[in-house]
Amino acid sequence: MTVQAASQSLIEDGPAGISRAVNRMIGGIIGYARWPAVPPSGTRRLCIIGQPRLAAPISQRLPGGYLVRAERMSAQAAMAGSRCDILFLGQLASSDRQRLIEWVRGRPILTLTDDDPRCLYGAMFCLAARGPGLSFSVNLDAVGRGPLRIDPRVLKIGGPEGGAR
Repeated sequence: MTVQAASQSLIEDGPAGISRAVNRMIGGIIGYARWPAVPPSGTRRLCIIGQPRLAAPISQRLPGGYLVRAERMSAQAAMAGSRCDILFLGQLASSDRQRLIEWVRGRPILTLTDDDPRCLYGAMFCLAARGPGLSFSVNLDAVGRGPLRIDPRVLKIGGPEGGAR
């Protein structure tokens, strides 16, 4: 498994600062993704599974002008045809996480989590609060398994030189 990490956003004081940093980061990540059947300016359906550690609440209008329709649901509901463009995996049972990751393979669904800072369990992007900032890791193996395309510039951000800090 190939994982690269990058620090991207400083967290301002308090819970509202964490929420703003998470929304900036999610908006930035969405900006790197291209869905085969969704225009770049289209609304994305973001399905929140489990209990997020960092990502509550997710804004309906993310930085970069991306519109998302965020809603919480169970793993079973997501896999039962909910038409999620993005899965945000919070804390959830290992068996549910494993089923979701297996189910998403081959589908144009972006996977994010804030419950796997080392990005070991199959999500494409993993958010983590580290020191005064919020960082993300990219699981290149997970990115390469499906039809969703991630702009190669994300590799530069995840490389040893890092990106915007």
